[in-house]
Amino acid sequence: MHQIGVVGLSYRHASVEEVARFALPRAEVPARLPALRSMLKASEILYVGTCNRIEVLYSTEDGTAAADLRQEVFRILTGRQPAPGEAARILRAWTGEAAVEHLLLLACGLDSAQTGEHEIAAQLRGAWEDSRAAHTCGPILDRLVGEALGMARRMRRLAAGVRTPSLADLAADRVLQHLAGRRERVALLGVSPMTRRCAAALHGGQVPLLIVNRTLDAASELATAVAGETLSLEAFRLRPPSVTAVVMAAGGGTALLDGAALLRLKAAAPRAPLLVDFGVPPNVDPETAHRAGLSRLGMHELIEAAQGQRLAQLVRLAPVRAAIDERLARLRTELALRAVGPRLARLRETFEQMAAAEVARALKGKLRTLDARERLQLERLAANLAHRLAHLPLAGLRAAALHAGSDAVQAFFDGAGAQRSDLEGADRRET
Repeated sequence: MHQIGVVGLSYRHASVEEVARFALPRAEVPARLPALRSMLKASEILYVGTCNRIEVLYSTEDGTAAADLRQEVFRILTGRQPAPGEAARILRAWTGEAAVEHLLLLACGLDSAQTGEHEIAAQLRGAWEDSRAAHTCGPILDRLVGEALGMARRMRRLAAGVRTPSLADLAADRVLQHLAGRRERVALLGVSPMTRRCAAALHGGQVPLLIVNRTLDAASELATAVAGETLSLEAFRLRPPSVTAVVMAAGGGTALLDGAALLRLKAAAPRAPLLVDFGVPPNVDPETAHRAGLSRLGMHELIEAAQGQRLAQLVRLAPVRAAIDERLARLRTELALRAVGPRLARLRETFEQMAAAEVARALKGKLRTLDARERLQLERLAANLAHRLAHLPLAGLRAAALHAGSDAVQAFFDGAGAQRSDLEGADRRET
């Protein structure tokens, strides 16, 4: 696990505005991943961007221990050099086992604003697909992300029968409060995990829905599922129909609705529509919404509302936390042994080569009178003895990899290499 690292920021210690500064436009992510990998000198990389977090997951090029790359990630994602202490203040870093644990917690929603929500698993899968399409994800991150998504599926089984919370549910509740029992139409801008869940909740409340998207194919699929209508984003901007609320969760990095569009939206409605904005950066600028006389509920307000329920959700999900700890222990064993395996194989080969070399030297010298059968028996004896002598250090190195980490294993090989060089030098002098 030592070669794994994560750098990121989220609602837990950064403002929505700070998260937005580090966000890459969704459509640009696959194209930018190779350059990001190169600049971080990583072998594999994955970028996760959601409405309240940014995470960069990476593994080192040569299998060495992952370093704290907050300075580098800050510079690459913002385009400027951080001031002294700025990167450490805004970004968080995890390396080794802590990075793997963070990924498992993330996939299971235990690090989410709405504890235990499922949307993050879908977003992680989407980031994984982007990375694989860009050829920046290999066997190490494939394995870890696969494990994380497997834990997310296990969490859903452990929490079967209990509706998992979501920020989208909070948004739907606020919209229903705004409607106050009236069956007035609500627009959802963008097709994302958040708008899908919000649409399902509002459809369950028999609210008429309008699905707005840049492309109508994706909008039509969601509209069919919730008995809604569709409209292109451009048409909605220029000639908005009457809606009482607008829920937005679209990527792109630019505002979806400017001041003129908001005024047209307000004029078309029987009363000022409520704006619910999941966008990071915002889909509607807060000041622009205020000048247009519209109430806007952004990520900051939704996260604050979710925090009041966090402790109760963590208690409910205690079995998931225990399952993560169990899986982490198994991964620790498996990855440690996998990492040290090739070196142990080479060490066993070294024992065999040394034994074979000594036998060959003896057969050329004092034992040169042995016949073919005796020579074969001696060579077999030497090979068996080499295997037995190798067993103890190999078992010790496996234990060291599990309990003391890669540094202890490296120290052994460094010392063994130096001693072997001394022995080979002495042999040359004797000959």
